[in-house]
Amino acid sequence: MKKGIHPEGYRTVVFKDMSNEFAFLSRSTAQTKETIKWDDGNEYPLIKVEVSSKSHPFYTGKAQFVDTAGRIDKFRQKYGKFNKDNKDNKDSTDSKDSKEA
Repeated sequence: MKKGIHPEGYRTVVFKDMSNEFAFLSRSTAQTKETIKWDDGNEYPLIKVEVSSKSHPFYTGKAQFVDTAGRIDKFRQKYGKFNKDNKDNKDSTDSKDSKEA
């Protein structure tokens, strides 16, 4: 193996799947400010993930709808105004074209 290409500072952390509360202990260099008390009584850094082997359709064998934090609603709220503006602009240009013809 080449020297100097792997990160330093691996530590034991808990990864927690937020869609089904599944958690597992592993090692990582990812930084986080949150901690969680694990089954062994020790406190470990917590890294939240949205998909794990317990929620991914490939591993579970079934499709699951995961909408964490209402991502679809947030998207529609944020970008819905552009859709309305485009319809208004399109309707106004269509009505101008029909009046000219």
